[in-house]
Parts: sequence; structure tokens; C-alpha cells
Amino acid sequence: MQTRNFGRTGRTTTPIGFGAWAIGGTWGEVTWDDAKATLNAALDAGMTFIDTADVYGDGRSEQIIAEVLGARGGNRPFVATKAGRRLNPHTAEAYTGAAIEAFIDRSLKNLGVECLDLVQLHCPPTPVYSDPAMFAALDAIKAKGKIANYGVSVETVAEAMAAIQNPGVVSVQIIYNMFRMKPADAFFAQARAQNVAVVARVPLASGLLTGKMTTDSTFAADDHRSFNRNGEAFDKGETFSGVPFDVALDAVEALRPLIPQGTPMAAFALRWIMMEQAVTVVIPGAKTPAQAQANAAAADLPGLSADQMRAVRDVYDRLIAPHVAHLW
Repeated sequence: MQTRNFGRTGRTTTPIGFGAWAIGGTWGEVTWDDAKATLNAALDAGMTFIDTADVYGDGRSEQIIAEVLGARGGNRPFVATKAGRRLNPHTAEAYTGAAIEAFIDRSLKNLGVECLDLVQLHCPPTPVYSDPAMFAALDAIKAKGKIANYGVSVETVAEAMAAIQNPGVVSVQIIYNMFRMKPADAFFAQARAQNVAVVARVPLASGLLTGKMTTDSTFAADDHRSFNRNGEAFDKGETFSGVPFDVALDAVEALRPLIPQGTPMAAFALRWIMMEQAVTVVIPGAKTPAQAQANAAAADLPGLSADQMRAVRDVYDRLIAPHVAHLW
């Protein structure tokens, strides 16, 4: 895989990375050994970016990453984690330097390192993105050598635009896929102008854009696609990108004729994201080595044509935008 510059950090990453939420939890059962095999497959395929969080399996995801990287040795990939969602209650007032530093200390231990490559505020309440005290605290933690860089993970475009007004923010993680195009309308241009890295998460809309789901699809009780469809546990935009399931299935069928014969829909959806130069890295999840290998292979597909890009946008405008554009 080719690489892209990770904003102004001086680091580079492959355009497809490994999203480690699924090996941590709330995506159905994944054994420890299967999780390790899946991450190893992603790294063997050339991925150089891993995204995790301290709440993925209550540290399980971070610990699996540490075990795999420790066993592999050699050059370490860029490992990004997140902090903040452990706060209870999860309020803007709870986001203090002391609280975040304690979470960072825990992640340092889980990942077995002395300095985190990147820590991201994990979708905090909206006021946090405009709180200078929070970012001053992150600057102080960085000065101690506990983190090399910091960024944010956001739910909305408005939060992303507010966050990058803070000069220390080197990256923004945001949902971007064929069912969530709003970031491209204004935010991406601003991110490029300020040399801010963009991490595109939920690239397959929680599996919808694999093209394998039907009205009869079911999910395990501990899978967020069962328990968070209406935002019962966290923002509903994280589950199926906030699109009503039946609407999304109709949109998937509308997209199907646009995909070249022999190309998996998931690979097509990932390659579509990579057409956007503002996106630094896409982080699809995987629960099996085969899924990780298939995700990596998407980077080798030819680019989409102008006609394909227009047709994808038309499906979004007609079927999806009325349900999501005004919310995020």
C-alpha cells in the first residue's frame, strides 16, 4: 500500500488501517486468539495504522494490540487510542486534565509503552471541543512525554470545525462513508488547509456496505447493532451510520449496479472513501483474518470513475441524506 502524510505529525500511514473496536467488544464474540490472528493478518497485509480506545472491551483491545506488537517486534505501526468515555457521568464538566491523564496512564500500561503515538478525545460532549482549558491540559500532558500528539473523535461536522480551531489538534476522527457524506461539504477543505489528518471511521456503515445484510439479518445480544439502533447506549450515528435499516437496504440495492463485476461491495465502499484526498486513513474493523485481508486489498483497486462518483452521490442525495444530513 502507498502511504499518506498524517497531517503535521511527521508520520505517515497506509490509507487503510485497522479499526480495533470489533476485537475489543460490542460486535459479538471474538476470542482472544481470533482477535490476535485478525490483527496479525492486517499487519501482514501491510497496514501501518491501528485505532483503538480504552473502552473497547474495557482495555481488552489495547491489551491484545500490546501482545501482538510485542510478539512481532520490528517497526511498530502508528497506534492511536482514545480517552474520555470512561467518565461517569459523561459530562463536559468531567473532562478535566486530571481525569484524562489518569486514562492516558491506564492506556500506557495496557499498550505497554511509555508514550502514546496519538490520544483522541473520545466523542466528548459538544462544549469540550471549545474548552481551552481541556486543550491546555493536553498540551501539558504532551510536555510530560506521555503523548506524542493529540486529536479528537467527533460525532458532527460542527464539532470537527470547532475542534480544529485548537492549534494542538493534529487529527479528527469522523464518520465518513457512502451513507454519511456531509464531512466532504465543508470540513474536509478546512482540514486540508490546516494540515489536519482525517481518520474515517464506520466506513462500511456497521456492515451495511458489505452488501451482505438482509431484512432477516440478526445480531448477537452484545452487538451494538442489536442494542443501539436508536441511540440507547451511545450516539445512534455510530450504528448503521444512523440510517434506518430498511432505507439503508434499499440504498444498498441502488448501489449494487455501480460496482464492477467481481469487486466486493465492501472493497468498493472503501475505495470510494480513498478517492477523497483529505482522508488520511480509513479504519474498517475486522473479526477474522479474511476480513482484514479483504479490507487491505481494497487499496489496490483502481479509482472510481467520475460517472461512478456521481451515481453514488445521487443515491445518497435521494435516499440517505434526508435521514442523516441534518443530524450530524
